[in-house]
Amino acid sequence: VQLQASGGGLVQAGASLRLSCAASGRRFSNLGMGWFRQAPGKEREFVAAINRNGYITDLADSVKGRFTISRDNAKNMLFLQMTGLKPEDTAVYYCAANPRAILSATYANPGVYDYWGQGTQVTVSS
Repeated sequence: VQLQASGGGLVQAGASLRLSCAASGRRFSNLGMGWFRQAPGKEREFVAAINRNGYITDLADSVKGRFTISRDNAKNMLFLQMTGLKPEDTAVYYCAANPRAILSATYANPGVYDYWGQGTQVTVSS
């Protein structure tokens, strides 16, 4: 599975961004998907996850009410809509794929994801 993340940038606090992740190499609807982020000097942390058909999502408490994860299985695309961005959201954002995901589950543990995109930088200025 190849994952290509895009959509990051430099924005002011309160702005919105939409991250995209293009997947190839495997039937996309068989993959559980997630977004993670890593800020300088910090460990990679869970942001959001979505089940295989897009009906079930999970968000980290720090982004609930501001971020939305979605997917388009017909286009092999994963999205992260980010609104109300804060300086503490500054990080490199990674999309990830879990090929062993069951239909009804989402996964917050980065250890279950076998495939990772290259990351896209999001910088939020105050």
